[in-house]
Amino acid sequence: MATSGEAPESWYLALLGFAEHFRTSSPPKIRLCVHCLQAVFQFKPPQRVEARTHLQLGSVLYHHTKNTELARSHLEKAWFISQQIPQFEDVKFEAASLLSELYCQQNLVDSAKPLLRKAIQISQQTPYWHCRLLFQLAQLHTLEKDLVSACDLLGVGAEYARVVGSEYTRALFLLSKGMLLMERKLGEVHPLLTLCGTIVENWQGNPIQKESLRVFFLVLQVTHYLDAGQVKSVKPCLKQLQQCIQTISTLHDDEILPSNPADLFHWLPKEHMCVLVYLVTVMHSMQAGYLEKAQKYTDKALMQLEKLKMLDSSPILSTFQVILLEHIIMCRLVTGHKATALQEISQVCQLCAQSPRLFTNHASQLHTLLGLYCISVNCMDNAEAQFTAALRVSDLTTHQELWAFIVTNLASVYIREGNRHQELYSLLERINPDHNFPVSSHCLRAAAFYIRGLLSFFQGRYNEAKRFLRETLKMSNAEDLNRLTACSLVLLGHIFYVLGNHRESNNMVVPAMQLASKIPDMSVQLWSSALLKDLNKACGNTIDAHEAAQMHQNFSQQLLQDHIAACSLPEHNLISWTDGPPPVGQFQAQNGPTTSLASLL
Repeated sequence: MATSGEAPESWYLALLGFAEHFRTSSPPKIRLCVHCLQAVFQFKPPQRVEARTHLQLGSVLYHHTKNTELARSHLEKAWFISQQIPQFEDVKFEAASLLSELYCQQNLVDSAKPLLRKAIQISQQTPYWHCRLLFQLAQLHTLEKDLVSACDLLGVGAEYARVVGSEYTRALFLLSKGMLLMERKLGEVHPLLTLCGTIVENWQGNPIQKESLRVFFLVLQVTHYLDAGQVKSVKPCLKQLQQCIQTISTLHDDEILPSNPADLFHWLPKEHMCVLVYLVTVMHSMQAGYLEKAQKYTDKALMQLEKLKMLDSSPILSTFQVILLEHIIMCRLVTGHKATALQEISQVCQLCAQSPRLFTNHASQLHTLLGLYCISVNCMDNAEAQFTAALRVSDLTTHQELWAFIVTNLASVYIREGNRHQELYSLLERINPDHNFPVSSHCLRAAAFYIRGLLSFFQGRYNEAKRFLRETLKMSNAEDLNRLTACSLVLLGHIFYVLGNHRESNNMVVPAMQLASKIPDMSVQLWSSALLKDLNKACGNTIDAHEAAQMHQNFSQQLLQDHIAACSLPEHNLISWTDGPPPVGQFQAQNGPTTSLASLL
């Protein structure tokens, strides 16, 4: 192919050119690309060319084929040879980075860790690679749930970035550390976020990089508030975040590379950040009880995600999609769209079936959603089984809020069943809002008071019920928790009605109805309209009683139709899945509803 007199560069460049041509063809001709690269070895090339070619082959095979063994062999050779060559950093560290990624994919984490540690140790004179490898090893520890080691590495990275004069990458390391500390609910997250805020505001550099740091910082702040159930307090931060993402979308990506190689990182692509801001907005709307707003932003985000997923296979997009669906499913159950919620639960099952990691991280949430669906169609035994499964598969160390949410809902199931006293009291002991409440969430503590009020109501201890419900009202009003406010008002209205205090009952039920219509919360509307009908009848207001009866009839009809539609779907069989991977495509059509629509009163 080449004459003996030719310079080695010409045959090498020719083969490289052909390989690149085949790789970038449409569709790519990977087999021919690999042949061209393998042909390089026939020429007994010098060590540098040999190592680079092994890296190129390993990379092509890893990214474009399923032949991971061959990819691994080439990457191992590239890593081994490049360590013997001075000033060959790019090939050496790219080989280490890719090889450790491949090891992780093959579940050989114990091979990946020492490899990354060695690469980190010898890359201190190469700021870009040193930072990148530190991020990579920290991520590996995070996936293994070893957050202490991950935080230590991110701390090392932040100090290294400071020494090499990169405040931008220092902020990225510290914000990443803050994100992990928040997951562990550790106290030192406050001073760390304060430090990050100062660094981000003082950093003067590329506008897109600066704004993306601000988005990262504000997303952490917003989720920190939402974790604490502080829906009203978060509003200024959320507003800043939404303004920030608007600013980013007007900025053009500058092609100018940063002068400091340690600055060559970005947190997320602009398009991913937009979806993330929609996502936290949906989380806020859902918690605050602005369900139509949550629906609007979910639609926008899912549309954007569909477009992105056509061009980008990044796993974070599926994670965003699952979290969005989890929130919109809860909204649908409240607004009386159970059939749609069930189809979306099935969609989450399909997404989780495609990714074992996604399923591991969301199995507990999936069983929780099925439990909430079971409550809405009055299948209490299945609801109990789903919540029990959710508790079994959840990681209680990192998901304490989820644990408290599940336990609160399971307690409501036991209260409705009316014959599970022992189990109920042991649960209530663990979520006592008056004493050592297990999580810092304002919203969940308010819900725990509501559950106590509900139990006291069913037991006929009305004064005690009123005390608990007034606590819920005080807390939910303080943070604009509209759904809890509506539920507490209607239950208080019911108590006053039972006690014969019609005027006070009316004072509770009318605002409950108004709030429930605004949310809209179908079951509270049904409950309120039934109470208004009885109240007006008792007070001799015939016209108002007739109007309320008509409203109650309309809500009942809507709920009944939705109930029948949901229970007739083949996906309704999901309610009996409590173990193993998510079932996909195993549904048999039902002949009709198998459950009755019990009165919500």
